[in-house]
Amino acid sequence: MILPHTSLENFHFPVMLDEVIKICKPENGGDFIDCTFGGGGYSEEILKYPNTKVIAFDRDIITKPLAERLKNKYSDRFNFHNEKFGNIDKVLNNNFKADIIIFDLGLSNFQLNDLERGFSFNSTGRIDMGMGLSSISAEHVVNNFDDLSLKKIIKILGEEKEASKIVRNILKTRKVKKITRVTDLVEIIKRSKKKDFKKKINICTKTFQALRIFVNKEITELIDGIAKATKHLKFGGKIIIVSFHSLEDKIVKHYFQNYSAGRPNPSRYFPQKAIEDNNLFEKYKNRILKPTASEIKKNPASRSAKLRFAIRNKRQFFNPSLLKLKFNKYIEIENLYA
Repeated sequence: MILPHTSLENFHFPVMLDEVIKICKPENGGDFIDCTFGGGGYSEEILKYPNTKVIAFDRDIITKPLAERLKNKYSDRFNFHNEKFGNIDKVLNNNFKADIIIFDLGLSNFQLNDLERGFSFNSTGRIDMGMGLSSISAEHVVNNFDDLSLKKIIKILGEEKEASKIVRNILKTRKVKKITRVTDLVEIIKRSKKKDFKKKINICTKTFQALRIFVNKEITELIDGIAKATKHLKFGGKIIIVSFHSLEDKIVKHYFQNYSAGRPNPSRYFPQKAIEDNNLFEKYKNRILKPTASEIKKNPASRSAKLRFAIRNKRQFFNPSLLKLKFNKYIEIENLYA
């Protein structure tokens, strides 16, 4: 896909931009990491302030022309890496520390609107769903995985209660023909589920979400990314995460709550000192920011966004390994395809 030569704002609406900038305070200058560059909205807004520098990451090669425009405009104040944010430690110098690190876990508008990539229910293209640097497609999954694996993917990663019916119809269909187009998958889901007019979300949402998460290993990537990012955060620095579905938010909330100072002791038999020593953030207030009504009207895709942020304390970094154990059942599913 070739991007037209128009402004960045025409490609993507950066979700909750005003709220992110208010938390970032770029007017004070500093070093910023944009872990999900996308349409470049956060990076561009930050770079408008003098004495700011941004290092940006994105796994999708389609974002490179957008990044090049910012590079041409801001020169050595901006650097871009076509890399997964889970590999942030492979790019950054071990001693580099940022003031602010930002994650926007949603799809960019140009990804959704590229009908050949299969993210949208309205697509007529193949069932791909790869965000970039992915080793498998959703088409391969629905045509080759056994019923048990498909049920796990759709039920657990998509939180889809009717996964069994959907998988049953996937298996029936692929005995007759290969499932290659988004329209094929949409038709299968419609045959499997009754439309609930009380619910606002499309009946295909959860299945598409599950396949996209699996193809891109989004849970593994998120856990690796936020842990490694914390290692590169200055004392007093902020990590800001905008999530879009309940599983993402559950991971972010757990991470901030369970690795922050002042959290309650989970057991009277657990040493209080161990609780006090085992944290990476200042006391977490569990405050969730959501898009305003006016933003949702302008950008309906933002309606499910939740913004959380935490402040790094002065304790030495350690690997929060228990985070992976907590969400291991999701990681095991993503590892069905190594």
